[in-house]
This record gives sequence, C-alpha cells and structure tokens, in this order.
Amino acid sequence: MKFKSPVYHVVAVPIDKIVPNTYNPNTVAPPEMKLLYDSIKQDGYTMPIVCYHDQEQDQYIIVDGFHRYRIMLDYPDIYEREEGKLPVSIIDKPLAERMASTIRHNRARGSHDVDLMSNIVQELHDIGRSDKWIAQHLGMDKDEILRLKQLTGLMSLFKETQFSRAWRPVDDEDLPTDKQEKNEVQIELEETEEEM
Repeated sequence: MKFKSPVYHVVAVPIDKIVPNTYNPNTVAPPEMKLLYDSIKQDGYTMPIVCYHDQEQDQYIIVDGFHRYRIMLDYPDIYEREEGKLPVSIIDKPLAERMASTIRHNRARGSHDVDLMSNIVQELHDIGRSDKWIAQHLGMDKDEILRLKQLTGLMSLFKETQFSRAWRPVDDEDLPTDKQEKNEVQIELEETEEEM
C-alpha cells in the first residue's frame, strides 16, 4: 500500500472531543500566544492540529497543535467563527511513537521545556525504550539524553550506562595524618602541576 501523508485526510472535529496529551514539553510565552491568536483571527486555521484517535473513548489526543487548540478554548470569537471545530490530521501510532512525534514537531520549531523533556525521557524508559531508540526517534545525541536523565535524578534511567572505573577507594592509613604530611602532599602536587 502506498504511503499517503495524514494531512490529505484532515477532518473537522468538535473541540469537546479533543484532549491534550500528558507529556508535551513545549511552552509558549504570552506575547507569542497573543501573536498566535492574531494570526488565527486574521488568517484562520491554516494548519491542522495532529491527533491520535482513541476510538474506545472517542477522543482525539493531541500530538501537535496544543496552543492552536488553546486559542479556540480561550477566545470565544474564534470558537464561534469556527463553530467549535478544529481541523485535525490523524495519526495512528502507539504512545511511544506519538511522544516521539510531539518532540520532533517541537524541536523542528526550536523550543521545548527541558524539565518536561527529561520527564519524557523517563516515561519512554519506563515503557521500555532504550537510549538508542530515544536518540534515533527524538533526534538527540547520547550526551543530551544523559543530561536529561541527570535532571530527573532517577537511578533506573542509568541502567544502560557504562561508568568508568577510574577511581579507587583509599585506605585510611594512606591518607596524611598531620599538618606536615598534608603540606608535603600539597608541595608534591604543585611540583607535578608545574612539570605539566
């Protein structure tokens, strides 16, 4: 079967059937939200929002377009003009793929919230996605994934990480005991640094 982009099947969906996802890390400042309102007021909705249709609940879960959705909720003039319906492009993907799609959409626009991104990395790990999968599907390198994992502070996120064995424990008797020995160690360190 030949692939056809979802944008060719846009449907008008009543806003009361549309719900936000729980993981979107994108934030928009008030001036930009006002600009988005002005744009939709002047030009109409020129791009559909992207949703997953949960047929069991008969809800459309937002993958991309939360702020366009918020404009309709927050501005009665837009709601009335659009008759309470939003243009929706539907994708049929499992949760991990939808999370990845949300991130790709946000990153392509250049903004996302770091704390929420770290939560998404955690959620993806919780549902069994590897660092490699996250890197491939979210467009991240391993250092960025590591930084986001560090923000959550959860040990479980580091189960795939190989740590260096560069340190070794020191016995108490190897430590300097008096001020003179400590000074000798300091002098030795300074001499070593000068040689470098």
